[in-house]
Amino acid sequence: MILVSACLAGCNCRYDAGSTPHPAVLSMARSGAAVPVCPEQLGGLETPRAPAEIRGGQGGDVLAGRAQVVTEDGTDVTAHFIHGARECLRLAQLFRVSRAVVKSRSPSCAVHEIYDGTFTGSCRPGPGVTTALLQQHGVEVIEETDQGVLARLLLSLQTV
Repeated sequence: MILVSACLAGCNCRYDAGSTPHPAVLSMARSGAAVPVCPEQLGGLETPRAPAEIRGGQGGDVLAGRAQVVTEDGTDVTAHFIHGARECLRLAQLFRVSRAVVKSRSPSCAVHEIYDGTFTGSCRPGPGVTTALLQQHGVEVIEETDQGVLARLLLSLQTV
């Protein structure tokens, strides 16, 4: 089983109540090989919701209490993001997931870079909150933009 960002599987769970379906992730979900999750919904946030960014660091810093997740108006939603990350980890452990495919630039899911907390579209290196927690527990996390890795992952699922 593979954990996937639910928005990539076509679920309308993004902050704007939209989705960003990805053909490979849709294929995994349709075949029953994927567990779709939305950390922000699992953390108790509504859909739609105000966009949020990590201020003062990246996902690992949020987990360590050194950074916050805030909305543009300054509302602190850190506890929701941490709770959602823990729920995703619990599901990963329940389904014995060792890999995840997640949405890039998301304050929950990103692997390579996140928005920098200024709400200007600028990014900084680092993972989102859920990805940081999954990685701390040995889950391999890739973004939907990692096409070569995603293609190998799909191929390995087809040969199982």
